[in-house]
Amino acid sequence: MKLFKFVLILGLCALNFQAFAQKNDNDALNQFYKQFSVAFEQLDESVIQDIYAENACYIPEQQNKEITMGRDNIIALYKRFFGKIKHKNAQIEVDFRVVERQLDKQQATDVGYYLIRFYPPKETEEPVSEFAGKFVIVSKKKTDGKWYLTVDTNNRSEPSFYYSAKPLPNLYYGRQFSTLSESSSKHD
Repeated sequence: MKLFKFVLILGLCALNFQAFAQKNDNDALNQFYKQFSVAFEQLDESVIQDIYAENACYIPEQQNKEITMGRDNIIALYKRFFGKIKHKNAQIEVDFRVVERQLDKQQATDVGYYLIRFYPPKETEEPVSEFAGKFVIVSKKKTDGKWYLTVDTNNRSEPSFYYSAKPLPNLYYGRQFSTLSESSSKHD
């Protein structure tokens, strides 16, 4: 009987440890989206530099663009993109809603929607614009115990998909942007 209790307690401890480890993995993976949001708001690519693996690849949505290989080259893309926004004296925000995560001990695949808001300089009196898309991100846990993005790809979609995505336990659900029509009526 004592052996049975010991085995039962050991099994429960293992289950608790596994649940704790998975929660920590989910938290670490969700942190990527927070870092992307900060990088876009601050127009600072250095905020996301350390989340990509050295051998990461970025697959752009445009048919006329090739796959970008390597962390340094991916960060250079963000630097150019943020530079264009700075040059226009504009601001930009991004938000994410993860709708699926396939997670094992060493690899995770996230699928979801993103929404980007572009705020032109006030003096132009141009309206705020937005565009949305779908994404797939593959991450791997390296020997240092940290998660790194290894594959990043996206394509465009209707903003309605982002807005209609429902929150799921343990998955990143962002700031919950309201639709542009709701936002503009609040700011008028």
